[in-house]
Formats: sequence, structure tokens, C-alpha cells
Amino acid sequence: MNITLLDQIKEDLLSKANTEKAEFFPKFFKAGPVEYAEGDTFIGVTVPHIRQIIKTYCKYISLEEILILLKNPIHEFRLTALLLLVEQFSKTKDIKHKEVIVKSYLNNLDYVNNWDLVDSSAYKIVGAWLFTRDRSLLYKLSEENHLWKQRVSIISTLYFIKKDDYFTTLEIAKKLLNHPHDLIQKAVGWMLREVGNRNYDIEYDFLKMYYKQMPRTMLRYAIEKFDNSIRQQFLKGEI
Repeated sequence: MNITLLDQIKEDLLSKANTEKAEFFPKFFKAGPVEYAEGDTFIGVTVPHIRQIIKTYCKYISLEEILILLKNPIHEFRLTALLLLVEQFSKTKDIKHKEVIVKSYLNNLDYVNNWDLVDSSAYKIVGAWLFTRDRSLLYKLSEENHLWKQRVSIISTLYFIKKDDYFTTLEIAKKLLNHPHDLIQKAVGWMLREVGNRNYDIEYDFLKMYYKQMPRTMLRYAIEKFDNSIRQQFLKGEI
């Protein structure tokens, strides 16, 4: 029987499996009963090993094969698929092919279902694509009752932040300001901190206006890089 490229990638990933990490990852990524990634399956492959595999196969694997891999129940297989999408998106000069990758990504967000999967792909695909385009999609995603789509909406703006464009980040942060889940609170706080890393005054002014409405987790992430005296003023509600 002929071994397909997809079969070879799976074999390579399985060859890098680590039993100790396979036992640790479900705890780290909250895959236990009633946790946000309940039922996710891990084989214990690290990101450096995955990146080695991507370098080997990225030029040869088709989008169709990547999407099959993305639907695999094994977490590391899905991460590999997403990093392959990121690599192909960044390398291609064909705008139409970029658009197809973006649409394929957005149509399969049910499989981008943990924070590391979102964080390693959303801003490099969706953010990069929307930087010079209509961003209404991100606002729509932020309003959906879907944890991972909401995380995609705010993490995608990291691409804009890196280009010193903060408006969309702040607008989506306002939409997610009272979100009950800590994964969204942390994501929003992180993006606000990234804004502050580049423009302290913009983050400070935003926080001054909204910090009393924020969950504590979001605020702590947002002010992590501030001087201790300023952090304490925010935490004590004295700004």
C-alpha cells in the first residue's frame, strides 16, 4: 500500500511522541472533565519537533490534506495543520490562494479549539489578511457565543498592534470587557499589555476609563509591565 504524504506526517509526529508529556499536556491544556478542552487527546509532541516536520513538508502538502489533518482528534496533529497553514499563507505571493487559506481557516474554527491553537495562528492568518481590509468580521466573531471564535477576534488584532494600529484592539476589548471566561479575560489583558508595550499612554488612558469594569484577571494581565506603584493604584481602584 502506498504511503501518502499525510500518512508520513502522522508517522513522523507519532515517532516524536513522549509519554511523559502526553500525560502532562491534558492537565496543562485543561482537557479534563468539564474543563474547556474536555476530551482533547495528546501524544506529547513538542512545538520544536512540530516545526521541524513543517519545514520538511510545507512545500509539498496540499491545502486539502492540511484540512484533513486539522480535523484530527489529536491535538498535536491539529497544531501541525495550523502551523502549516500559517507557513503557506506567509510564503505564497498569490492573493487568491491567501484568501482561500483564510476562508478555510475561518470555516474550520471548531477545530481551532484551544488557546495555543488560536494564539499560534489567528493573528498570522486572519490578522495579516484583514490589516488592509474591512475588519467587521472580527467584531462579529467577538459577539458569537463561541469561546474560540471570541479569542480569535481579539488575538487576531496582535498583527495590527505590531503595526502600531490599536483602534480595533481597543474596540474589541470593550466588547469583551465583561466576559466571564478567564481565557478571554487573559487574552484581552494580554493584547492591552501589547498595546502598552508600544504606546503606554494609549493603554493607560483606556484602562483609566474602563479598569473598574474589568474582571481582576484581565486587569492584572493588562498592567503586568507597569511600574509597581502604578499597578497598585489600579488594583486598589485609586487611579
